[in-house]
Amino acid sequence: MKRSLKLMLFAASWVGTLALAQGSSVAVEKAWSRATAEGASTGAAYLILKNAGPADRLVAASAPVAERVKLHIMSMEGNVMRMRELPAIEVPAQGTVELKPGGLHLMLVGLKQPLREGDRYLLTLKFEKAGTVQVPVTVAPLGATGAGDIHRQGH
Repeated sequence: MKRSLKLMLFAASWVGTLALAQGSSVAVEKAWSRATAEGASTGAAYLILKNAGPADRLVAASAPVAERVKLHIMSMEGNVMRMRELPAIEVPAQGTVELKPGGLHLMLVGLKQPLREGDRYLLTLKFEKAGTVQVPVTVAPLGATGAGDIHRQGH
């Protein structure tokens, strides 16, 4: 029984994670992080938010691998990359929001240890209306550009 449960959890973490906030219409899919270099103090998490109901907002996040998780956006202004913290991430009614490299993302601040390829951790998301949801995050290789890179590496 224990082995089959572990196998199910492993499969769920890399076959395109899906979590639904209790009593809500917000689903979380394909949560992943990129591996970090030894000594790195920050990392990032990426995922897809799909909302089948009324507009909502992601207002906070946390993870046991970091001291804090901040809602962030990266943008280019001319030749300068700018990062800034956001108070919330809007999730439109009947809409989808993708948190991905080069745009919206969750910044993992104060990493407690490096994120290593193949590792998994739980990310807790807090929505204004939908409440709290936990989603498993799988760590992809250092140069990964998306959740699909996990599959290509055989994890």
